[in-house]
Amino acid sequence: MLDATTMSAPTKTLETLPTRDDEGAWLAVIEASQGTRHKLKYTAAWNAFVLDGVLPVGLAFPYDFGFLPSTLGDDGDPLDVLVLADESLPPGSVVPCRIVGVIEAEQHDEDEPDAKRNDRLVAVAVKSHRHGDCRTLKDLPANVLDEIEQFFVAFNASKGGTFLPLARRGVATATRLVEGGERRFATER
Repeated sequence: MLDATTMSAPTKTLETLPTRDDEGAWLAVIEASQGTRHKLKYTAAWNAFVLDGVLPVGLAFPYDFGFLPSTLGDDGDPLDVLVLADESLPPGSVVPCRIVGVIEAEQHDEDEPDAKRNDRLVAVAVKSHRHGDCRTLKDLPANVLDEIEQFFVAFNASKGGTFLPLARRGVATATRLVEGGERRFATER
């Protein structure tokens, strides 16, 4: 089996792409496509997506899921983002988005002694027709946000952990979260 710890990382990886494009849109790197049960995780040392887990039968990603490059969250990983698009996007896609808010949450993994903040940014693909008018979380039906939260509760429970949604916040809070993640990335990487 290949060992990612013994391989040197490429100088430019998906994790180090800019957080925004030239037009100012946020960039999201997709790791799990809408409708899939496969949880992929980007491994910079290999510059590849590695199968990190398989969701139980009956559980699938409700929207495309990935990360914002050149950011770091409290959990040491790039900031998570759920991307609403017209159809599922393949893993590795870099998607210009607008952030519409954030679901603040606390996550406790089975193998960790303490819970950590692990917020979920919610974004809309700039090129989306279906979600083109969505500018804030308030533009989404409440049941959509409820279902997103319940997905992460069930997903983490299937791994022996917990996910506790704390609050839903708007664009300004989400933007501050990303800016903090960019600063953390610049100092820690």
